[in-house]
Amino acid sequence: MPDSSRKTVREGLPYPRGASWDGDGVNFALFSANATKVEVCLFDETGKTELERIELPEYSNQVFHGWIGGIGPGQVYGYRVHGPYEPENGHRFNPNKLLLDPYARAHIGELDWNPAVFGYQMETSDDTTFDERDSAPFVPKCVVVDPNFDWHGEPNRRPVPWDHTIIYETHVRGFTKKHPQVPEHERGTYAGLGHKAVTDYIKNLGVSSVELLPIHSFINDSYLLEKGLTNYWGYNTIGFFAPDPRYASRPEHSLREFKEMVARLHDAGLEVILDVVYNHTAEGNELGPTLSFKGIDNASYYRLLPDDKRYYINDTGTGNTLNLSHPKVIQLVTDSLRYWVNETHVDGFRFDLGTILAREEHGFDGQSGFLKACGQDPLLQTVKLIAEPWDCGPGGYQVGGFPPGWAEWNDKFRDTVRDFWKGEATPTGLAPRLCASGDLFNYAGRRPFASVNFITAHDGFTLNDLVTYNEKHNEANGEDGKDGSSDNRSWNCGAEGPSEDEAINALRARQMRNMLATLILAQGTPMLLAGDEFARTQQGNNNAYCQNSEISWLNWDIKEKGYELIAFVQKLTKLRHDYAILRRNRFLTGVYNEELEIKDITWINASGNEMQDTQWQDDGMRCFGMLIDGRAQPSGIRKRGDDATILIVFNAAEQGVNFILPNCTGGGDWRLMIDTNNTETDGDMFSTGNTYTATGRSLLVFGQLKD
Repeated sequence: MPDSSRKTVREGLPYPRGASWDGDGVNFALFSANATKVEVCLFDETGKTELERIELPEYSNQVFHGWIGGIGPGQVYGYRVHGPYEPENGHRFNPNKLLLDPYARAHIGELDWNPAVFGYQMETSDDTTFDERDSAPFVPKCVVVDPNFDWHGEPNRRPVPWDHTIIYETHVRGFTKKHPQVPEHERGTYAGLGHKAVTDYIKNLGVSSVELLPIHSFINDSYLLEKGLTNYWGYNTIGFFAPDPRYASRPEHSLREFKEMVARLHDAGLEVILDVVYNHTAEGNELGPTLSFKGIDNASYYRLLPDDKRYYINDTGTGNTLNLSHPKVIQLVTDSLRYWVNETHVDGFRFDLGTILAREEHGFDGQSGFLKACGQDPLLQTVKLIAEPWDCGPGGYQVGGFPPGWAEWNDKFRDTVRDFWKGEATPTGLAPRLCASGDLFNYAGRRPFASVNFITAHDGFTLNDLVTYNEKHNEANGEDGKDGSSDNRSWNCGAEGPSEDEAINALRARQMRNMLATLILAQGTPMLLAGDEFARTQQGNNNAYCQNSEISWLNWDIKEKGYELIAFVQKLTKLRHDYAILRRNRFLTGVYNEELEIKDITWINASGNEMQDTQWQDDGMRCFGMLIDGRAQPSGIRKRGDDATILIVFNAAEQGVNFILPNCTGGGDWRLMIDTNNTETDGDMFSTGNTYTATGRSLLVFGQLKD
């Protein structure tokens, strides 16, 4: 046992949790309701040699704590936690296993899948056995950090209003791994994403907020490594306070580099939203490794089967489920959220499998402890909170079920828009999705922004692949094509994969423009997948979670057609920003306002008249118009608005449709803003009553000039 006599040790404080440097030493504080003793292990700067092992002297309110003098930033450490090894009672303490601090601000090293990292004798596959091998040589370690950072005159965040928000989902590594304007040693890193050429490009697209796939420190799954693959997406968190060092050009300064990236994105006027995974950890089920929570207090951190605590409740499909019914676990998650806001200035969070966070013992609860904690937190109320409102547990699908203030990924928008443009959904299905899905979200004062609309995301086909493949092509994943969803609602437009047929390629290009326009011009909050703006492909792979390769990396060798699509996206985002009627902060209902004598929205048929019940019920109808009246009441104050009036025509029929431009009282001529079939006609003028031919499978946007 290393000698701890040379270090000054004091009682310290039970708060804040983790390792906190005060200029003279470090205070360590670790929660465990069931441990009997906690030791801090200090390592050399490489993390390879254990130098000292020091017992934390005090235990206050279930927190072990102590202060150690003479150490500071850069100190590498881990914990050894003593207690009963009783899997049948939910306890898996094993002091032979070096454990990561749940509150560590930085990690160093990667996991080596040696049998010693398991709390039981892994070779026996019997988790009731006890393993005495030291795991320290094979596991990542924690690093004490200096929290000070010069934000270059940026003391506060500058939140983008929800109605101006356009989210851009991307991956730190994949976005710049092949970027020619980023220095080679910075490609695929936080520094690379903060490069001016990158931030200028994103800003010029017209988006407002960059949503990053998980950057919390995570573990690479052993079964993927054995196949020469990796956990590329990072949904396998082990450290909720530590940016993953693999994304740093200088891993020893990962936290500082992450903060610098945020500062550079903020300089460009862009928000930073983190995709966070608080639903499970990388420790898996009873046969998984002991890396942190499992060895610190398994019975508190995880949901266990009530009648057999040896086993884990698996509502996440990943082996374990974090126990958000426990107050200390709620505190861990909310402390983590506040840390990223306060210390790194991020602007919001997207919660992976968010339904898990609202689960109590009886199931999903819109008034769960976690949701209440977030709802009353004055800091978290200032940032964007976005739920992925589903999980694989019972009652796990909860789109529209989160409380006021939350936004939610809306997969009904995704599915309906895909179906409509391939000719399988009717106006009856599409209309509510175009209006921010008020049937799901218009209650309790929720606003249209609550519906985060998307057509593609990291999980599934890219936009280009959506119009190029009928079937998934996941052979590179090594699972014989069994992985990934088979319900893609995609259409290859007549040929599977890349084609030399000009007609097929023209249709595919138009379909991409149709879906991009539908996404960005619909009410609600649009989310664009990075690379869709220039038609990137993953060669038909719809589950590239394990592909740290050119399948996932953005290819910046953009061709002419790609630049044309970028220009089209820029035109769409400019329209959304310029015309408030496209991003109203009130739900469009179509209810006639007798006082103002106006309908906020009217659905128009090809004859230029209001849609009738028989037409809504016509399963063969594929062409209709969405007339949004700029004079409609824009707020709770009963007065007319003075916005432009917009007409959007959707034609998913194979053939062209002659559409008569409708009359809108108080308006004048119509100006063509968008024709997805012919982008060169933008700006042409048409009178009320004129006929315009909507090409088969095309979208039109007209704006009405004021008298």
